[in-house]
Amino acid sequence: MVWLQLLLSGVLGRVLPSPQSDVVRPIIVASKPFGESYLLAEIFAQLLEARGFRVQRRPGLGATEIAFQALRTNQIDVYPEYTGTGLLAILGERPSEDPGQVYRQVSREFRERYGVRWLPPLGFQNTYAIAVRQETAARLHLTTLSDLARVSRSLRAGLTPDFIGRADGLPGLERAYGISFGQVRALLPAVKYQALSAGGVDVIDGYSTDGFIERYNLVVLKDDRRFFPPYEAAALTGAALSRDAPSAIAALSELSGLLSESDMRRLNRRIEVDGVPVPRVAGAALLALGLSKPSGKASSPNKGADSGVMTYLWAERRTILSLTLRHLLLVGVSLTAAIAVSLPLGLALERSRKAAEPVIRGVGLLQTLPSIALLAFMIPLLGIGVVPALVALFLYSLYPILRNTYTGVRDAAPGAVGAAWALGMTPRQILRQVRLPLAAPVIMAGVRTAAVINVGTATLAAFIGAGGLGDLISAGLALSDTRMILAGALPAAVLALLVDGMLGWCERLVTPLS
Repeated sequence: MVWLQLLLSGVLGRVLPSPQSDVVRPIIVASKPFGESYLLAEIFAQLLEARGFRVQRRPGLGATEIAFQALRTNQIDVYPEYTGTGLLAILGERPSEDPGQVYRQVSREFRERYGVRWLPPLGFQNTYAIAVRQETAARLHLTTLSDLARVSRSLRAGLTPDFIGRADGLPGLERAYGISFGQVRALLPAVKYQALSAGGVDVIDGYSTDGFIERYNLVVLKDDRRFFPPYEAAALTGAALSRDAPSAIAALSELSGLLSESDMRRLNRRIEVDGVPVPRVAGAALLALGLSKPSGKASSPNKGADSGVMTYLWAERRTILSLTLRHLLLVGVSLTAAIAVSLPLGLALERSRKAAEPVIRGVGLLQTLPSIALLAFMIPLLGIGVVPALVALFLYSLYPILRNTYTGVRDAAPGAVGAAWALGMTPRQILRQVRLPLAAPVIMAGVRTAAVINVGTATLAAFIGAGGLGDLISAGLALSDTRMILAGALPAAVLALLVDGMLGWCERLVTPLS
């Protein structure tokens, strides 16, 4: 009997997945584009990897709506969220001052409405913090948000786009306090701190655990009317993860209650002020919490924190190369598809000139749409990742190529075309042997324009999890790390020059000799 049990256990051990690997696919961990979200997502990812799971990272998704939509549609599996954000920004419910009640409400409503799950809170709250410079607070006698309401019309606010539109953001402050700023500017999370320090704006929105508040020596105004609800941080997980990998849920739940506000302020300071890489800070945090074991790799605790740009570029060369190849893939595929559509369409419109201008102007309307808006629009249709990014970049590449193809062929040397007709050439022969060769420089100019625009626009694909060099730029902006920004921007600029140069060489090949 014993031998039968051993045989069965051996067979089942090969057939059935182990508790720590009950999902074959990678678990997709995402974040929103600010420092603490990057850090918590990396902590989630490293904890899952320590428990034997394969992980795919999707950092810096553009906003709450983008991240949550991706979770609902199982494009991602988990990201760090805050209970107050879930209550107001997603559910649109009235806030409560009781953290436990808020957690129970979002936990119940999210499960019933969306099938997603809030894991127990991580142990700290990170509420909004409305901050001003020390001299502004002293000059205007500001200590509370009620004080701010008194003078708000004379002040300029620099607020994140998320905060400007959310019920628990500026609209709610206006209702609760009567705050109405003289001017409101939409600024990225890290840029707003620099703008406040430089005097470009007078008031910003931040988070209570931000390391930047201490870095810039700011005054946080007291929420004396208790407008902001409790914002307990927790892992928000999708339905697919609960179904496919219950042991991953158990692994993430190990973090519950272990991180205090003082812990997060210290960790955020390391990445935002000291410039220590997020993976290193996350690994040290897990080690300190007793959730991981030392890797055995000796490294200086400040390695890379104070390094110059060139040193950083060399140290991260593999990452930069990988992201550059992804960037090139996005540009190459979308540009090739745009050429394949625009060239035949331009030629067809040249033979039907009455329809040409309406069609070309209609395609040109796509150029008026903000890039990030078009990318966000793709999410309900195609989810997040490479596919919606390719579609958006394809649409943005159409107009220059289509316009130049039509114009180049239409206006190709009338004298030469007339001579071709006189020689008895057919329309097809005239197109292939006269019009197209003469129009080649104009057509290639459109392709080159589309290519350069495409390289730049592709950096925004990071906001929907498509990867590319935009990952480094968005992370650098979120962490106020110039090295990371340059690590993304410089290769993108070089890539644009190389692509344009290569297409210039192709232009010389197809241009007829004079």
